[in-house]
Amino acid sequence: MKRFKNSFFYLAVIGGFSVLIYCILRWGIQLQQGRAIAVPEGGKNKWQDFINSLVSNLEHPLALLLAQIITIILVARLFGWICKKIGQPSVIGEIVAGIVLGPSLAGLLFPGFSAFLFPPQSLGNLQFLSQIGLILFMFIIGMELDLKVLKNKAHEAVVISHASIIFPFALGIGLAYFIYNHFAPAGINFASFALFTGISMSITAFPVLARIIQERGIHKTRLGTIVITCAAADDITAWCILAAVIAIVKAGSFVSALYTIALAVLYVLLMIKIVRPFLKRVGDLYVTKKNMSKGIVAIFFITLIISSYATEVIGIHALFGAFMAGAIMPDNARFRNIFIEKIEDIALVLLLPLFFVFTGLRTQIGLLNDVYLWKVTGMIILVAVTGKFIGSAVAAKVVGQSWKDSLVIGALMNTRGLMELVVLNIGYDLGVLKPELFAMMVIMALVTTFMTGPALDLIAWAFRSNNRANKTNALTDDQYNILVSFGNPERGRSLLRLANDLVKNTAKSAITAMHLSQVNDLHLYNIDAYEKESFAPVIEESANLQQKITTLFKASANINAEIAEVANKGNYDLLLIGVGQSIYEGSLLGKILGFTTRIINPERLMDQVAGRESLFEDSPFDEHTRLILSKSNIPVGVLIDKGFQQADIVFVPALSEKDGWLAEYIEKLVHNAGSIITVADGYQVLQKIRVLAIAGEEAEDTINDDIQFVNEQLVDSTFLHQQSLMVISEESWRKLIESKSDWLANIPSTLILSSGVRQGTRWLG
Repeated sequence: MKRFKNSFFYLAVIGGFSVLIYCILRWGIQLQQGRAIAVPEGGKNKWQDFINSLVSNLEHPLALLLAQIITIILVARLFGWICKKIGQPSVIGEIVAGIVLGPSLAGLLFPGFSAFLFPPQSLGNLQFLSQIGLILFMFIIGMELDLKVLKNKAHEAVVISHASIIFPFALGIGLAYFIYNHFAPAGINFASFALFTGISMSITAFPVLARIIQERGIHKTRLGTIVITCAAADDITAWCILAAVIAIVKAGSFVSALYTIALAVLYVLLMIKIVRPFLKRVGDLYVTKKNMSKGIVAIFFITLIISSYATEVIGIHALFGAFMAGAIMPDNARFRNIFIEKIEDIALVLLLPLFFVFTGLRTQIGLLNDVYLWKVTGMIILVAVTGKFIGSAVAAKVVGQSWKDSLVIGALMNTRGLMELVVLNIGYDLGVLKPELFAMMVIMALVTTFMTGPALDLIAWAFRSNNRANKTNALTDDQYNILVSFGNPERGRSLLRLANDLVKNTAKSAITAMHLSQVNDLHLYNIDAYEKESFAPVIEESANLQQKITTLFKASANINAEIAEVANKGNYDLLLIGVGQSIYEGSLLGKILGFTTRIINPERLMDQVAGRESLFEDSPFDEHTRLILSKSNIPVGVLIDKGFQQADIVFVPALSEKDGWLAEYIEKLVHNAGSIITVADGYQVLQKIRVLAIAGEEAEDTINDDIQFVNEQLVDSTFLHQQSLMVISEESWRKLIESKSDWLANIPSTLILSSGVRQGTRWLG
């Protein structure tokens, strides 16, 4: 009755007011008399009006800006992914994406498309948004700098840093002497041109360098600490010099710029002595997400905006103010982490790619249309590399570093990346750089960033140890090493318990617990705290089990591939991982598009196009697990954790005639964990293998008590609920999935084993 009443009321109200609206509109037509309102005639005109309206909507500034943003993000993510796959920082791909969308490629091959999507009158909006993105980015960079590092680390790092600035700066000024007449814009004096050329050669990309150090796992070494300190000192020094250079360029002479520099010094003192203590007090009081209200967040954003505004008015650019605002933020790691989370994604994913594309739209490689211009480009690259790479390496060697470490420092300090583009765009906006020279400098930034990875690999190869006698890949029968890779720390506990059950009574055994994190999720200021927090539950569990472990922490751009690579390169007998879950796994949409919980996976799409993966094949694993299995050359164990505690009562279903190799794991569980094993051996492959009786050669009755065989037809939900662990091969697990077995709803914690292939050992897949 109530439902009928509600429906009647709904129809009466909607119907009644609709009739009233219609009547008012009809009566209102009479008010048009004498107003000369044009009424379109004919259906064709109405259709044309619709088309014209649609075109007008497409060309509206807001619609055009949204279309630009969509295109930019998609293309930037694609090229960033490609660069990650070839071992390069994603920033290179995003820079290349900007050049591809600019006049150098898209404008050349598809001029109509380029003119429609990026008309000149729309670039102002794009530049405005990109500058907002840069301000937020520089704010983050300032917060990532740990000023304590500069106070606590060795004096030699500052020596190397300043040498890495003065060498290329001097060479850049020397280069300006030779190219001033051909490439300096009219009205720009030599001092301004030379100073800007010098600073363009002196920049190091602190964010890219930090990511490379994290990815290569050297951030905790002495070398990594020195390089980070060098980069931090370089960043602060270079930005201060840049601020002075901007002041000189705007003022026209050094004497006139002294007033601007004096104001800048006063601004810095104000920020350090007054604003910073105030922000620290606020940060100490509101350190948690619960306490950080919108009003508190507003205080810090206002500080950022006022700081940027002040430096823009003074004449040293808003980006310096953003950088300074970030540097004086409270140094509490938890506070900075909370605050960065609020702005990082919007700054790096949405707004920063706009800057790359805006730079690409300015970069006209087609202007370099003769051999002479390319020779000058080569000279610029040579001067940049010589000044930064050689200057840093020589300084490092002088202060006592080995030749290998000195060259590594030189290669890393030569990385320019995004920071170079920021400087070049400032020069372009100030009118110091002509379009031809701007294009040359962008190419230099790309080349010097791209060469960092190969240079580090070449240095490592050149200085590799020739004494390999102490390194052996042979594993003795009484040695068993397990690599436990976990993402969730609590899942790491379960994996460690399982590893302990496999080796705790084996004399020569070792367990390594590894945690990898996405490189973009880490910041220098909190990396140690993050590592400690990630390993705390696992280390606590190792103490409870009285099982020694080795911890391994790395940042990675491709976690799945990195897990397999570490496993393949180490002397490990088994890789243990926890199962992942994809919200689209098993659905047709997920299989066709290759969705993961984060984003479409291009690698999976490529596998499908190449025919390496069937779109409609039922997979027994989620996507991440499958990728690890496909790249691993050693046995892999995948734990489906349902509160696993101990492998005391274990069920082993052998549903394939190839499952004989499971006998070794049965033996290990009996010997190390004292497990009671129940085997469902339909193909009798385990009963035929003598390894089951190894532990019972001197006590046959004991082994018979530990292992019993049952018919799989007798396995029901009651039996499965009594088990603490099920151990099953990958092939048998696939059969369970394909048959949609009733077991799946009742299984206990399950270890799915892939036999793997390990070169130089007894394992064959």
